[in-house]
Formats: sequence, structure tokens, C-alpha cells
Amino acid sequence: MLNPRQIEAFRTVIVTGGVTAAARALNITQPAVTRLVQDLQYALGLTLFERRGNRLVPTNEALSLYREVERQFVGLDRIHSAARSLRDGLSGSLRIAALPAFSIGFLPQLTGEYLKEKPGLELALYGSISSQVAEWVASGFCDLGFAQLPLDFPSVEVELLPAVAAVAVMPAGHRLAARDSLVPEDFVGEAFVSLEQTTQLRYRIDAIFATARIARETRIETPLSMIACSLVAAGAGVSIVDPFTAQEYRGRGIELRPFEPQIRFHIGVVWPAGRGRSALALGFADKIRAAVTRFAESGSLQG
Repeated sequence: MLNPRQIEAFRTVIVTGGVTAAARALNITQPAVTRLVQDLQYALGLTLFERRGNRLVPTNEALSLYREVERQFVGLDRIHSAARSLRDGLSGSLRIAALPAFSIGFLPQLTGEYLKEKPGLELALYGSISSQVAEWVASGFCDLGFAQLPLDFPSVEVELLPAVAAVAVMPAGHRLAARDSLVPEDFVGEAFVSLEQTTQLRYRIDAIFATARIARETRIETPLSMIACSLVAAGAGVSIVDPFTAQEYRGRGIELRPFEPQIRFHIGVVWPAGRGRSALALGFADKIRAAVTRFAESGSLQG
């Protein structure tokens, strides 16, 4: 049976270049180092060192064995380093899911900032529809998620974030850009790029236009606000989208204006029900909560 102390002595002799230096590094006597190495040679049936003058020179077999040993020691060093980083809250892993409106620009920017604060953090970021976000969190595939509300999904807990208002978007230089804000009547005669009927925001937009008895000239439908913004920038029409996506596309061929009456866009933090929340996940949620609060209060969507 191999003795870990023998392996350590062998490695130290290779690293330090001799028995004397190895003895100092291990804080044991030179004869003790020599005995450990000899015992290892006997156990392995290999000649690990040859004496040349006053020096011990590793054999080819010793150098090959050292490469295998070093992999193990590097692994142990990484474990020790990882444990220290975990203890200090500087590393770990975090898997996050978010709806597309959140994951296109707003969330990645904040994620980048968080990674700078946690240099040892390994992070995965996934984007999908809100129901999929909830499923990933409930199954344990992701540690937390961000989804549009309301969300009726078992095995998750939802923390409401400050609501923000949907905005009207139009091509740069469009006539509606002269208005400070837009109402349903402003869309009469305008080609409209609509979100699909499967989206929650589409239901709310439809309800407001139905109440105002305004018919839109829908030319294109898409499930994603980012596609709607790209189409608007290309001159395909005007639209109403979530403010996170609109802000990301601002200055890229579109302009945004507040829309009245307000359509509140609600996002929540999705947590797995009945399971613990890591310090990393809680810290990340705190960062996002503060950023959404600033976003909702800043009024940066105007203009």
C-alpha cells in the first residue's frame, strides 16, 4: 500500500531538487526523507533516483510518475483554494434563468458587474419564456430565475420586483417622436408590430386598445420584444414593448416614448420552494432588485 507521506516526500525531492531542501520544506530530517523515498521505490518496484556524485537525479520513470502525482496535488490545491474562496464568498457556482426581455441586455450587464466582485464565481445564464424559467428553478437546474408575472407554477416561490411601464417604440425621426407621450389614438393609421397572442403583454395591450375602440393595423407578429424593436428600427412599423428591451435598443434606430394609460410590466425573482438559498444567489438577487428599483424610479425611459 502506498503511503501519502511517501508520495509527498517524493514530490518534494523533485520540486526542490534534493533531499536536503526537501527535508527543510517538510520540516523533517534528511534520513527520514531518504527512508520515505526508498520505501516508495520498494512499494512500486521502480528505481526513482540515481546518484550522480553528491546529487540524486530522477529517472525517466520518476519524471513520468511525478507528472501523475502533480495532477493530484494540483487537484488538492484547487480544492483548498475553492474552499477558501467559498468561505470568503468569492467563488462558487450560480445558474440563472431569465425571460428574454430581461436577459438581452439588462441582466448581462449586471451579471458582468457581479462577476467582477466575485472573481472566482462560475456562472451560467439562460434565457427562455417565463414558464420555462420557473420549470428550471423548480427542478433545481437553476438556482434562481427572473420571470414575468403573474406566474402560476408549483414548487417555486416568487418575490415581486418593482413594476415598470411598457413603452411605445418608433423608428428614429418618426412623426410620433414629436410627442412627449403616446395614447391609443396616436396609433391610428400606423403599421403596428405586435407581440404574439401567447405573450402576457399582448393581452394587456389588446385590452387597452379594445377599451379605447382603436383598431391597430397589425402587419407583423413576433413573440419577442427584441425582434419587434429590430423590426421597428428597420421601418416596419411602430410597437409597444417592455422597457428593458426598449432601453437596450435605444439609439439603435428607434425612439421610445411613455404610453398612456400605463401598462405595468411585472417581473419577479423565482426561487425554488422549500430549498435553501445560497449566499451567492441572495447577493445576486439583491443586486438585481436594487437595479430594477433604480430603473423604475429614474425616468430614463423618457426622451
